[in-house]
Amino acid sequence: MHPFEPQRTKRRMMMLEICVDDLAGIEAAAAGGANRIELCSVLSIGGMTPTAAFTEQAVELAHARGMAIRAMVRPRGGDFAYDDADMAMAAAEARWLASRVDGLVFGAAKDGRLDEAAMARFIEAARGVRPDIALTLHRAIDATADPAAEVEVAVRLGFDLVLTSGGAVAAPDAADVIRAMVERVGDRCRIMAGAGVRPDNVAALVAATGVRDVHGSASSPTRASDALADKLEFSPQPRRTDPDVVRGLRTAIDTLETTTA
Repeated sequence: MHPFEPQRTKRRMMMLEICVDDLAGIEAAAAGGANRIELCSVLSIGGMTPTAAFTEQAVELAHARGMAIRAMVRPRGGDFAYDDADMAMAAAEARWLASRVDGLVFGAAKDGRLDEAAMARFIEAARGVRPDIALTLHRAIDATADPAAEVEVAVRLGFDLVLTSGGAVAAPDAADVIRAMVERVGDRCRIMAGAGVRPDNVAALVAATGVRDVHGSASSPTRASDALADKLEFSPQPRRTDPDVVRGLRTAIDTLETTTA
């Protein structure tokens, strides 16, 4: 595990994770005080597996800036109900990434439950390359009927971190569910709140839930650089990681730490 990843202790510093899909996002996250990067491609559709070249450059940059880096493995857009072809792709991506990043981010769900068999297959592939690879269960858990109960699957499979909004569109709207998840897992894994987390609500969210990990894109809309491509609607409105938003999140949680220490 990367030295900047937290150890399992009852009390440790608040971790701020920023999801990015370009190298500029890593620089912005570092400038704002993030601890960890979630590396994706195509964040406009929720993120997919990053490319090989991007991953190699991102790992070098993140580590140079003192940040840990976990890579998403998502073989396609859409839901998290994966068939055999999807899982073959996810397993191959896990094997390639496992020796290069500090951790992997994955999740599978269908019919209102986490797909334990699919996730076990993924973990077997990753840990066949690197037995100590860190693992985040992403918001596939929010696509289940009862996230607070499903978190037991994450613990059983060996995920050390679970990203969740409590099943809501925005985490602040399900603070009670997130708190229930935190209380249920105890020190067996960590719960990370994400979705709709902003500098003006993160302190209240942390206080209400008891999480010690916070996740966000910390992005702001920006103008397309190519007006003709924008006119043809080749992509949604572009967004870029905003160091001021990252800094606002960092300041808010550090202030909370100081006042509650």
